[in-house]
Amino acid sequence: MPPPRSLPDILVSGRSPRRSEYRILTPRTPHTRAGRAEEGFSEVELQNFQDDEANEYHTQIQQQSQPLLSPDSGGTGYRSRGDDHDLQTKNESWEPRNLLSKLPLFGGSLLAVVLLGLVAISIKRPGTLEAALLQSPGEFIEDPEPYIPANDHTERPPYTPPSPTIVETRPPAGLLISYENYSSFPLTGEQYRHECAKLMGGFMHHSAYWDPPHMGSFDVVHHDDVTDYHLPEGLYTKVCSSTITYLLDGHVGLMADLALMAQAAAFARERGRTFFVDDTHWNRGKWTDHFQKVHPLEPGPEPGCRPPPPEGKSIKATIHSSLMPSTIELVACPRTARHWVISSRTAKYHMGHPFSEEYEDPYGHQVNRLRPIYERARESFERVIRPNAHTAALIHNARKALADLLSVQGAPSTDANKGSEPATTDEQVARASSTDSASNQQLYVAVHIRKGDRLPAGYVFYKDRQIPLENYVNGLRETWDRLYGNTSNTNLDISSGRPDHYPAAPITWLASDSPAAARDFVSAFPSATAVFSLEHHIDPELRALAPVHEYVQEEFNKESLEERMRLTRGMIVDFAMLSGMWSWPGEIVPGAVVCGVGSNVCKLAALGFGFERAFGFDDDADHSMGVVNRERRRWVDVDVDGRIEPAWTAFELH
Repeated sequence: MPPPRSLPDILVSGRSPRRSEYRILTPRTPHTRAGRAEEGFSEVELQNFQDDEANEYHTQIQQQSQPLLSPDSGGTGYRSRGDDHDLQTKNESWEPRNLLSKLPLFGGSLLAVVLLGLVAISIKRPGTLEAALLQSPGEFIEDPEPYIPANDHTERPPYTPPSPTIVETRPPAGLLISYENYSSFPLTGEQYRHECAKLMGGFMHHSAYWDPPHMGSFDVVHHDDVTDYHLPEGLYTKVCSSTITYLLDGHVGLMADLALMAQAAAFARERGRTFFVDDTHWNRGKWTDHFQKVHPLEPGPEPGCRPPPPEGKSIKATIHSSLMPSTIELVACPRTARHWVISSRTAKYHMGHPFSEEYEDPYGHQVNRLRPIYERARESFERVIRPNAHTAALIHNARKALADLLSVQGAPSTDANKGSEPATTDEQVARASSTDSASNQQLYVAVHIRKGDRLPAGYVFYKDRQIPLENYVNGLRETWDRLYGNTSNTNLDISSGRPDHYPAAPITWLASDSPAAARDFVSAFPSATAVFSLEHHIDPELRALAPVHEYVQEEFNKESLEERMRLTRGMIVDFAMLSGMWSWPGEIVPGAVVCGVGSNVCKLAALGFGFERAFGFDDDADHSMGVVNRERRRWVDVDVDGRIEPAWTAFELH
């Protein structure tokens, strides 16, 4: 037991004790370092602690130099009972309640680490996060394939577009057209004609031309793919809502097809449909081997839409060859179908008497009655049926060489030579016709002689059912004298004026499928007569396009594809030289054309002169009766020659 102490030693005063009076004090406040006085630590207990506080207690090292409750007393001394909180906190920090309170701190730190890692991945390997986290990688990128850096050689599975969403449109059972018996698509022209015969043969329709039958319009089942495939810009995904397609199948000659196609393109413009050309079965190569794509030239009401898939393929099928249900969208009959296809074999079901009743001028007489059909065809040649860059260059070279030989300026400016570029409607009109704007460039008369398997329209008037050669010779001489021989304007007479001095009149461009007929024609004139043709052209590339034998349609397919394409290209060049079609302002063009109306080349050659000039209506006289003015006509027919009305027709049916 500790010795008894006096009262002054226990009381706390404000004075500082002398060192001789210093005694060990027992504090009675909770914030001093010896606050267990009440509990009376025994000496044995202090020995058991074996810590610094016990040792200090025994050795009396720690001294107190300030009053216990002094405001400026330091932190020295013994720890009281309430001051052991720090020791307890170290043990209590792992208790559940303390862990829960610190959980947001731990979560925030973990999230920061994850975000930092994602930022590093996105910088080093772009596109990886999109491919891993998005359901469709193409949702935020235009390219259908995920972006892979050039230095990233990691193999990844190919991009698979989303499954197509198909909306089916099915006509009523009684109006359903089924092609289920066919296994090969697209159908041929003969197969389409068979379907038309089943549907329209044996009876006549007495309603208006475009009115659907009272019972409803026949059609096939349509499967519309409405999926957005996120294809790059320039690739079309939407199928046109309504189309007209001309099917080239090689059943007829080139110009016969173009004459019908011109009317089909006019149908599309009139009815607000998109126009396409199908060359799957064409025997002359691809359409774009000779002409420009029609869709950019005539985009229709839905620019950028896709043609209907003839074999029932979806957009996904186009990309990955995955087929939709076996259907066909194109219908040849009736013409009120959603996607109408027309060809030389089915034209007779649509462009016969009902067509004439619908599109001829009911108040016109003779050739005037056909003027609306003429203008429809001419506009189609100006806007839709245009040569591609290679063919246009050949035409330009033929005109330029002719102008150079005649020592005239027949070459247009450099800007006018871009025949492959689409132009505005005004530019196309200027290029596509020989008008009064450049009369001094109409420096020759064109002649076309058709032999081979073609019968003249007036074959009944000829003993051997062929147009005599002298008809062409006399027609050329009469036309030259009428247009150039008696004129007072010497600028129009660019011949030498002497029959024995080249170039002697009549200056002529001759086109014929028969080399023998061409030689006989040339021999009918003096040797100095300027007769130009592909066969005798100075340009070897043009000379190579000349035919080597008469054209027979049934034998044409026996030629190689290269030979067929060569003859087709030569025919296009000849047609441009005969008609003045597709000419740029300033180029040399014909002043007239002499031909037989039984040939489709002759029919279409009239389009290049314009209606008034072709038939001689370009003066102040009254031509309301539609009789061709023989004194001013530029389109000279030496076949029928006015003995059959009308004097001109736009196309022929097969």
